Amino acid sequence: MRNAALVLGIIGGIWAMFVGFFGFGYTTFIEQHGEIGTLATQVDNPGLIRAASFLAPLLAIAGGAMARSRNRAAAVLLLASSVSVYVAFGFNVFTMFPIGFCALGGVLALAARDPDAH
Repeated sequence: MRNAALVLGIIGGIWAMFVGFFGFGYTTFIEQHGEIGTLATQVDNPGLIRAASFLAPLLAIAGGAMARSRNRAAAVLLLASSVSVYVAFGFNVFTMFPIGFCALGGVLALAARDPDAH
């Protein structure tokens, strides 16, 4: 289970990076160049989007990396990453994989036996 949490956390973190690049870039672009009619408008809370864009992938990759050695701490980081992507970006076609991978990785890390059975 710890290996599955490791893989899911790292893959979820990479997906979250792509979502984060777009989210951070979009809010910065609108801030610097202004809104484009109703096509591109600024979000209600750009600070939340930018914070989640940076923190969610960081938490997911760190949680995945420590899943083998510190499963409870990894579970907290993976679940926090999943929640931060959901709160900042909602659940949609672009966020369903980062949310799902990180949440499942967190649950698996939490359910892992202490120590691993061989």
